[in-house]
Amino acid sequence: MFIWFFSGLVAWSAAGAELQFNFGELAASGSLTNFHAELLGGGAPPAWQIVGDAVPSAFAPLTDRAQNVAGRSVLAQTSQDAADERFPMFIYDGEKFRDFKFATRFKIVSGLTEQMAGLVFRFQNVSNFYVVRVSALGKNVRFYKVVNGQRADPIGPSCDVAVGTWHQLAVRCEGTQITLWLDDRLVMPPLGDNTFANGKLGFWTKSDAVSYFADASVEYTPLVPVAQALVNAVLRQQPRILGLRIYTLGTNATTSILASKEPAEIGQTGTDAELAAIHDGTISFGRDHGTVLITMPLHDRNGDFIAAVRFKLKSFFGETENNAVARAALLLKLMQSYGNSAEDLRK
Repeated sequence: MFIWFFSGLVAWSAAGAELQFNFGELAASGSLTNFHAELLGGGAPPAWQIVGDAVPSAFAPLTDRAQNVAGRSVLAQTSQDAADERFPMFIYDGEKFRDFKFATRFKIVSGLTEQMAGLVFRFQNVSNFYVVRVSALGKNVRFYKVVNGQRADPIGPSCDVAVGTWHQLAVRCEGTQITLWLDDRLVMPPLGDNTFANGKLGFWTKSDAVSYFADASVEYTPLVPVAQALVNAVLRQQPRILGLRIYTLGTNATTSILASKEPAEIGQTGTDAELAAIHDGTISFGRDHGTVLITMPLHDRNGDFIAAVRFKLKSFFGETENNAVARAALLLKLMQSYGNSAEDLRK
């Protein structure tokens, strides 16, 4: 199944998802949605726009005579302010990513002070992120992180990168491991860093560098909140559960659904039953058209109530309240075996 998602195309599978940024389908000078520009440092604002360019096909031609270059739209950073500590970025707002592979083709077009192009990832804000960038003038590829606006020492090898030529840059994050490729070659052995666990991603340049980007894509494991991951794990083991919700206490002394078997229910306000479960551990029971509804408190390892769980189970003839609560208690025990805290559930 394919879903149009603003400027990208998302494909879902059992293994994960893939997001493609379809710059080539936009008209030159067209507008981009679901992105925003950022600038670390001083100088003029960045100018991210869609321009036309001749782009070689990513696939080999069928014959020697076949045309392998086509004119199409690409993403470009075209401002040319030569301020030294000036880092334009273009950030995708549609989603945060934890485990992923982000790849793009890029072309460094020009620049007197700098000739650079790069990828920013696990972006928290303009002062906290990772970046991998390629320099044609410096003849190198470098990785570094920015923490509270301060750059760590960059690391990476020397390499020749031709100006005016399309190249490919890719980064993969798996937990704390970061792997980088340039033109399908491993840049250096995988790196380890735990500063940023997840975040947004986007495109990067420096100073007066004019750079183009095309054929960008992200293969990723969707970032599922801990509470929803807990619900999903229980449902995989007990698929006959008709309904399962986790409620947490908000700042206004009411409860709301944090995770559910039915995603559309998330955010809905809870009832007094969920509030009582969190406040004093009250267990509530009800019946509804051949089903039983049980609300119970979820506690952490210290025994403190951190959430309320509502089960909807199919009833059987002669089932008593005690029978239903006992069944729900077994399911609750399974949930509590994951050992989450109130803070974890909200991540």
